[in-house]
Amino acid sequence: MEKKLNPRHLDVVNFARDALSLKGEGMLADWPRLAQELFGSAMPAGPVVWQLQGRSVPQPGASDQIWLDLQARVDLPMQCQRCLTPVLETVKADRSFRFVADEATAAALDDEVEEDILVISRDFDALSLIEDELILSLPLVPLHEKCPEALPMSAADPEFEAAAQRPNPFGVLAGLKSDRST
Repeated sequence: MEKKLNPRHLDVVNFARDALSLKGEGMLADWPRLAQELFGSAMPAGPVVWQLQGRSVPQPGASDQIWLDLQARVDLPMQCQRCLTPVLETVKADRSFRFVADEATAAALDDEVEEDILVISRDFDALSLIEDELILSLPLVPLHEKCPEALPMSAADPEFEAAAQRPNPFGVLAGLKSDRST
């Protein structure tokens, strides 16, 4: 009988020791924090596609290391920071996490190793981790390679130019003053 795994309540130790994997696909509406990055409704967002793989790495003279490999992607309409129109960005996350027994160990290892360290949980919410990683993978400045509309390359303001053509009110006052002195 095949085990039914719930990614919202994952037993990370057993998942890794049994080298299990999970994959899924969901609508962006199911990921509320990620959905906040959506721009406009002209372009539809793609589904969030994800995969988790557990693995256990043997350590000589110590307990096996528990690892979780995560891959996720979504096509997300964002606002181009050049032309301010929607641009479809493919956001990808590909990370591996090492799990340790407690917070103290995680804090101690955090400064020593480059790996991403998390604390073991028998009730781990992997979907929240996927959402976190996709949010962290968002582009800082979404841009089209080539914007669909020509951008104005001039900073000229027609109203400013028209105002510059009108007579200066202080110049008119200066003229009045010089007329009185004669």
